[in-house]
Parts: sequence; C-alpha cells; structure tokens
Amino acid sequence: MKNLKRQWKFIVVLIAGAVGLISQFALHSKSLFSIGNLQFPVHAIIIDIIGILMAISLLLEIFHDWKTGRYGVDILAVIAVVSTILIGDVWAEWMILVMMTGGETLEDYATGQANKELRALLDKTPRIANKLVDGKITEVKVDDLQVGDTVLIKPGQQVPVDGQIVKGTSSFDQSSLTGESVPVTKNPGDELMSGSVNGDVAVEMKVTKAAKDSEYQSIVALVKSSQAQPAKFVKMADRYAIPFTVISLIIGGVAWAVSGDATRFAEVMVVASPCPLLIAAPVALVSGMSSMSAHHIIVKSGPTLEKLARAKTFAFDKTGTLTENQLIVDQVVTDDKSFDQKELQSLAASVEQQSSHVIASSLVKATDKDLIHPVTNLKETTAQGVEGDVDGKHVKVGKLSFVAPGHEKLNVTSTAVYVSVDGKFAGYITLKDKMRPESPKTIERLRRQGAEDIMMLTGDHKQVAEKVAKEAGITDVRSELLPSQKIQAIKDVPKHLRPVVITGDGVNDAPSLTAADVGIAMGAKGATAASESADAVIMVNDISKVNDAVAISKHTMKVANIDVLTAIGVVIIIELIAFTGVIPAFWGAILQEVVDMITISLGLLAKTKPSDKQFGLEEK
Repeated sequence: MKNLKRQWKFIVVLIAGAVGLISQFALHSKSLFSIGNLQFPVHAIIIDIIGILMAISLLLEIFHDWKTGRYGVDILAVIAVVSTILIGDVWAEWMILVMMTGGETLEDYATGQANKELRALLDKTPRIANKLVDGKITEVKVDDLQVGDTVLIKPGQQVPVDGQIVKGTSSFDQSSLTGESVPVTKNPGDELMSGSVNGDVAVEMKVTKAAKDSEYQSIVALVKSSQAQPAKFVKMADRYAIPFTVISLIIGGVAWAVSGDATRFAEVMVVASPCPLLIAAPVALVSGMSSMSAHHIIVKSGPTLEKLARAKTFAFDKTGTLTENQLIVDQVVTDDKSFDQKELQSLAASVEQQSSHVIASSLVKATDKDLIHPVTNLKETTAQGVEGDVDGKHVKVGKLSFVAPGHEKLNVTSTAVYVSVDGKFAGYITLKDKMRPESPKTIERLRRQGAEDIMMLTGDHKQVAEKVAKEAGITDVRSELLPSQKIQAIKDVPKHLRPVVITGDGVNDAPSLTAADVGIAMGAKGATAASESADAVIMVNDISKVNDAVAISKHTMKVANIDVLTAIGVVIIIELIAFTGVIPAFWGAILQEVVDMITISLGLLAKTKPSDKQFGLEEK
C-alpha cells in the first residue's frame, strides 16, 4: 500500500509537469497574479501547490522522526523545494519533485528486483491437491487436507503437504528445500517433504502433517515474516545526517553570502537533496538479503546483516547443530566371554529394532541388516528398556538397573545401553554423537572470518560435551546448562566481544536465539520454536551456511558503506560546483537523477559473490 502511494505521488508530479508544459509552451498562459517579482501563471500555481503539499507531508514525517530521536537528511529536500518556490524557478522545483518521488519509486523497483528470489517461494506454494476418496480423485484445497488423508502425486507435481509414501516408487527433486542437486529416490514408507517435485512415476501418499505445519509452508511463513519486518535499516544513511546537513547548509549559506544572490543558495540546496543517500543503503541491504535467500538462508530483517558482519563471538548448540541428530556406535564392551562384540551388538539391535527411541534407532541403523534377527515376546518398559527372545535367548537392553539389578555401578561416561542375556549381564554398548562432517571446517573458517571467541553451549554431560568440542575444534565449552543458564552465558559475554551470534535447532534453543544479538536456526527439518525465534534460518542441513551468512553480510555492509560514502562525496563535490553558480537549479536537479542511478547500480553490487577471504577460505 505504501509503495502504491509512492507511485501515485510520482504519477501526479509527472502529470503536473505535462500540464505545465502544455500551459506554458502550447497555450502561452499568462500570469494570473504576482507577489513582488514572482509571477504566477497556471503551470506555476499547479506545481507550487503540489510542491507545498509534498513539503508539508515530508515535514510531518521529519517531526515524527524527531520525536523518536532520529535525525534524517530529509530536511534538505524540504529546503530545496521551498528555495525554488521563493526564487520562482518552477521547472527546477518540478525536477526536485520528480527526483523526490521518482527516487522513492526507483527504490521500490530496485528493492523488488533484488527481492525476487524471496517472492519466488510464495509463487510456488502448492494450493490444490489430488485427494483419493474410494479410489476416485477429488481436487481439494491444500489447507483442507487432514492428517491420514491419501493423496495422489502425479509426475511433475509438487508434494502439497508432508506425508509418507504408501504406494509407488519415484524420484523427487528436493533442491529448493535441501540444496541437493540430485533427485532422491523415495520408496513406500519413506517421508516426503511438501515443496519437493515428483519425477516420472505417480505415487500415493498418506498425509502426516497439516498444511500449516508442513515443510514448504513453514518456509513460506518465514518469508512472509521477513517481508513484514519494519525496514528500520532503510535509514542507514541517517547516521551521516547531521554532518551532511550542516556541511550542505554551510556551503549554501556561504554561496548566498558571497554572491549576494539567494538563487545561489537554492542552486546548492537542489543538488544537496538527500535522495541518493536514502536509496544507497536499502538497495544494498535488500540485495544482500536476496543473496542470502539464494544460499538457502532466510534473513528476517536488515539489521541482522549489519550485526553478522561485525560479529565477534559465535556460540553453538551441540546436538543437531554441531552434530547430526543421531548417534553412532562408539564401543562394544563384552562382560561375558561366550559373546563376542559382533554377537552382542546383533542381539541388542534385534531387540531394539521396533523401538522408536533415538538410542534404539541409532543402534539399529549402525548395525548390519544381516545381523538383525526376528524378535518374539517383545516387551517395552517405559523409561527403562526393552526385552524379548532372539534365537532362543532372552535378551534385555536398557538401563543397568533394568537389565542387571544387582550389578555394581560401572564408570561409563558416554551414552550407553546395557545388555543381559538369559538373566546374566553380558556387556554394554556406548554411543557418541555423529559429528557433522562440515563442523570442524566451519569453526576453522569462522576464525579466519574474524571470530574472536567460539563457544559450545549444551545441556549434555561434561565428558560428552568436551569430546565433541575437541573434535569440532572448540576450546570454550559450557556443559550441563539449562535454557536459562544458556541465556545467562550469552548475557555475560563482554561488550568488546559483541555482537554475539548463536546457532541452534531445538525447542530449548529458542530462548537463547532471542537473547543473542543474532540467532540462527537450523530449520531444515521444518517449523520449530527455534526457527520462529531466530533472526535468520538456514533452510538446508548444512552448518557451513553460517560461514556463507557471515561472508554475505560482510560483503553487503562493505558495499552499503561504500555506496553511502560515495553518494555523500559526489553530492558534496556537486554542491561545491553549484557554489560557483555554473549549475542552474534545473540542471542541478537533473544531475541528481544521474547520481540516483549510480547509487542504485552500486547498491545492486551486493548481489555479487563475496571474496574468498570474506568466506573464510584459505588463500590460494
């Protein structure tokens, strides 16, 4: 709505100019009245009325900004309009109005161009699904699908909601969700993410999540959230507002005093219009946000880029962030010589194969399928363990107190499951977090990108945490922390080591993400409290995207600052030329449009690739 209002202002100014040209040069309209030496023909009255209304509108915005403690450069635009009205230079006034309203319209256009990757997600949202009812296809709205419904996904169609294949095998393109360039083959029983695109074979899928909770829709919600954020960063140039305004007024005042002609002051004020400064930052920052989107990172607001570019401390959660959200077998320790390690793992995995517990599923996944045998008389005791018969042996797996109540306590510091066979303690299996292959390299690159402190915050045991931290290359380890203690650890970071960036993925990370200067959520698995609390969300399962986020932010802020300072430098040079009186007000206004275009072009350079140094890569 705001963009439409800006466009209408621009259109009204253009129409006024067209009417003025016809009135002056075609109809040769004469002055209707005069005030002193100023003559007021029809075209002058029309343009002056519009100029006064625009100036009043801008003044109201300026007063509102002053109330909130912000001092911008818009006052120069008002002075330029008033100056041209007072000296009677109608067409210079009109050019300034074109510059003011046209600059805003150009800003909207450039912002829209830079933001097209974000909008592409919204355009591709699945809206219609083929629901199967008694074997017949019925088209329904995606939002009307219920958990348990069966949906037919034809070749080339998007998966409408998250679900599980019940019939058919096909390949699915998940590149927009996971970044995988090669289509993934999915069989009956496999999970499908909404937004992935079916290959050549139709499949039937059972809905497991409603539309609002599904993968693609959660991404779209995040994008809408990012677009709805107030664009506070648009006024980045305001930090230069007071010195720039003072310099411009001094140059204009001295020009007037030296020449004794108020027209000279107006000529300086025309070229001192702040449009290039107001355009520079938003175009660069929105271009940076667009570049983030292309790298599968959604940034919710502009200030996030500025903070990421200056970040000195990086904190990471352990499980699901530095490590994958699964365990791998570390050691198999036998206590009974009648069983070797392979057989002990076989028996334990066979009993655990139907359990949904993360330790059980990790053990089964880590065991060769040929070693997993059928189990009978299976019984699960909540929070204790499972038991069953495998190859004629009664096997119990779980806590030590469950499998061997009378056994002395063992000094095992890792995550472990204990095993007994036919009532006799047989040994235990330890598991460890599976480190993300890219985690150590990510930490190494962050140090090259300027990180002064990198720490790991986890609720896990000290020994487990230290083992993971050592493998990842982190020396500052905080373990056995509650969510409130994680927040306190972030708050305790000294001022000289800020801004603080924390990356996490779980529900318990949400408060920490909010407490940090920048919270980054690993959101590849769908909508979580962490994603909703974060300032940025990594939409692929790759922690090295933190390096990409830092690199793009550094590159964007470099471009934005160069753009703003270039705009200031060019405008001041033009002001000094206008000081001499060689630039009439009309041509000064036209020159400002050229500066606007240069500023926009420089801002769009934020979409270019950052340097290897900014990415934290080793120099070749």
